[in-house]
Amino acid sequence: MASFNKVILLGNLTRDPEVRYTPKGSAVADLGIAVNRQYTLENGEKREEVTFVDVTFWGRTAEVAGEYLKKGRPVFIEGRLQLDTWDDKQSGQKRSKLKVIGETMQMLGSPRSGGAANGGDEGDRAGRVGKPVAPPKSAAAAEADEDEIPF
Repeated sequence: MASFNKVILLGNLTRDPEVRYTPKGSAVADLGIAVNRQYTLENGEKREEVTFVDVTFWGRTAEVAGEYLKKGRPVFIEGRLQLDTWDDKQSGQKRSKLKVIGETMQMLGSPRSGGAANGGDEGDRAGRVGKPVAPPKSAAAAEADEDEIPF
């Protein structure tokens, strides 16, 4: 059976990252982001819903998140879903929580402003952390790839 577990999120931090270290010295950062969805009802009324997502980073990415990310800052995250389950100590009931294990992150906007609201160029100020990114393709290679898009 095939399976695929990939999450891509773009949102704003709801709190400063909390960095801690395991007994073996690995860094772990927990943070929360808010992801907004805007839509229009059939009667033309505009609505917005917010989804709050907990994210955990490990290793060097966790350290960078703790050092550079702050509440309100926009961030792009790629990762995978993980379901944590445990027994509640007070009630004895089984509990579960779905969260994202971040694999890469890209900081967006100006570090000082917490975003690009002040007209900053996000491309020049963005920082990617995590797995290396392949270099850009030549124009000829990009055109060849467009012919193979299955939709």
